[in-house]
This record gives sequence, structure tokens and C-alpha cells, in this order.
Amino acid sequence: MNEFLDRIWFANTLRSYFIVIIIISVVIVIKRYIAWYIAGLIFHFVKSVWQDVDKKTFTSLVAKPLGFFLVILVAVSTLYELNFPEELNVNIYRVTAKELFQSIGSLILIISFIRLLLRIIDFISIILQLRAARNTDNQLIVFFKDFFKVLLSVVGFLMILKFSFGFKIGNLLTGFSLVAAAIALALRESMENLIASFIIFFDKPFSMGDVVKVQNFTGTVEKIGLRSTRIRTEQKTFITVPNKQMVDSILDNLSLRTQRKGELRLELSLSTPSDLLDQLITGIRNITGQKEIENATILLNDITSSAFVILVDYFTAPVTAVEFNVIKEQINFEILRLMEELKVELAGAGMNNFIKKKGDLV
Repeated sequence: MNEFLDRIWFANTLRSYFIVIIIISVVIVIKRYIAWYIAGLIFHFVKSVWQDVDKKTFTSLVAKPLGFFLVILVAVSTLYELNFPEELNVNIYRVTAKELFQSIGSLILIISFIRLLLRIIDFISIILQLRAARNTDNQLIVFFKDFFKVLLSVVGFLMILKFSFGFKIGNLLTGFSLVAAAIALALRESMENLIASFIIFFDKPFSMGDVVKVQNFTGTVEKIGLRSTRIRTEQKTFITVPNKQMVDSILDNLSLRTQRKGELRLELSLSTPSDLLDQLITGIRNITGQKEIENATILLNDITSSAFVILVDYFTAPVTAVEFNVIKEQINFEILRLMEELKVELAGAGMNNFIKKKGDLV
């Protein structure tokens, strides 16, 4: 038996061929279990980064290309241990058959590895879409996925040129760099907006549905794109703001406020007695003591040559604009009725009456 296995056939013993065949066959049979086990190990690492990861989705995407890559890796590694028969090492258009087979093996190995990485990118994009479905535009995530896929494909192509065909890619990379620099310079403004969209995506100063104030516009964010952000203003117009301005400008995210502020400035006549001023301030404090008001400040803020100035500042919960306007109108009416009851006049009211009466006499 040993004599049979030690026979030389095409520069290798039969024992070597049997060992290679057995190893490849065993890997083909158990590749599914090995792939699922390795995918489970990778999943534990991914789980530590994203808590809401679905293991079934991850393994279904990664296990199959991982198993294929393992088979190719083992097959290429074991076949490289065999001696290539010299009688078969013929020249095929400037290359030998041995070099051709080595190039094909490297090509298949690189393609299977890149395919595995592409599936991992698909899985990451699915997780990001599930997590960001309510916060941002999925178009940005799709762009990230396609961008990294193209980048990975280019890297894989360069690896094939380098390791499978022996090209010197140094000059090629230099050419790519010059072309990329020229394109980036020509599209500088678009690149700035694109980078700003990345900042918005990761830093999250606002999300879709938030009410924001940027420059002189206030409205609701309806779409976050790669180049610009679309806002529905309070006048129901639809404006487009470049993402660079959304990042560089002072932006007030009104949806994140903890309270809404209402204010009222009363300038009262200098003829108003101090006891009426005290009664008015006390009455306003009682008015702003209702349950909708979380805290309020009412004080005689200033005494000028023309009026007594009372400032009324109050804060409500972060209710909607419609609800806040109802509360504000109610408080204004109650303060107005209190002033009528106490017969407190605003500054200039008596002078207007005097001018009116004088005009009647004339």
C-alpha cells in the first residue's frame, strides 16, 4: 500500500494528491458549520458595537460568502504545496502554465475575499437603516454603502493587478491621485456639502421632523440629502439650504428645547399709584400661577421719565405652537381684564385722550 502511495505521478506522490483531495473534501463538507461558527464569533464583536443586531440576519448574509472564501483559501493553500509538473509547464503567450494557474488561484481568492467584505457592508447598511429610519434620510446611508462598495471594488481591482498579474501599481496610484485631486478641486463646493452631510449624519445636530431656526428661516426639516437639507418654513414654503450652511451657521434646534417662553412688556402711566402697581403685579403673578405655566417672573423692571415698566416672563412645557398661542392669548386677556378692573392705564393713554379732546374743542 505504501509503495502504491509513494508512486510519483506528475512530479508528486499519490499520497500528496490524496491528502489534498481529502483536505479539500472535508472543508467542503463542513464549511457550513465552520462558516456559521466563525460568523458567530464575528457577531459577538458586532453585538458589542450595535446592541440591536439580529443574529439571523447577520449569519444569513455573511455565512455563505464566508464558507466559499474558506473553501477557496484552503484549496489554493493546499494546491500550492504540490509541485507543478514540468512537462505541463508550457509557455502560453509570454507566461508559463504554472504562473497562469497561480494567477488564477490568486484571482479567485481575492474575488472571494472582496465578496465577503461586500456582504459585510450590506449588513452594516441594513443595521444603519433600521437605526436611522426615523432620524435621517436613508439616501445618505445608501450613498455610504455604494461609496464604500466602489472603494472596496477599486482596492480589489488593484490587488488583482498587483498579485495576480504582477503589475506595478505605484504609477497607477499616482495617476489616480492626480485625477482625484483635479476632480476634488473642480467640485470643491459639492465636496464641502458632501462632507457636511457626513457631519450631520454622525454628529446629529438635527434630525428629520425637527423644528430648526437657521439664518432667518424657521421650519420643519423634511429631508436631509447628500447636498442640501429641505425645510418646510412656518409660511409653508419649501426651502433648500446647502448642508455646508447648515453646519457652519448658528442653528437653533427648537425641538430640543425644554420649555417655551412667553413675555409681555407693560409700560404704565406715571400717574399710576404705587399701591395699584403692587396690586397689578400681584394679580399678574396669580394669573401666571396656573398649571400650564411652569415658572414665571413678574417685576417692576424700570422707572423711566415716561412710564413704569413691568416685565412679565413665563415658561410653559415644550408644547406645540398652537397650544402655546392659546395659553399666551388667555394670559394676555386676563391681564387686560385685570388692568381694566384696577383702572390702570398704559403710558401715553391720557395724553392721547387730552389731544383728542383738544382737537374737538378746536
